[in-house]
Amino acid sequence: MFGLSELALVLVVVIAVLAVRKGPDLIRSAGKATRILKAETRTPRTPGPGAPEHPGGPSPRDGRP
Repeated sequence: MFGLSELALVLVVVIAVLAVRKGPDLIRSAGKATRILKAETRTPRTPGPGAPEHPGGPSPRDGRP
């Protein structure tokens, strides 16, 4: 049977083969995701319809100032 070192070597070879095949696609996808994330963090958020004017503050229904 195989020992631990042989199984580790087979695992490294399998990962290397998969990295060669799928590596460029994974890197391209990661780049796209990074660009989208940067664009989303740069754009200011505007509250949608029905959003409270002061988030985190008391709502007008509380009756408190």
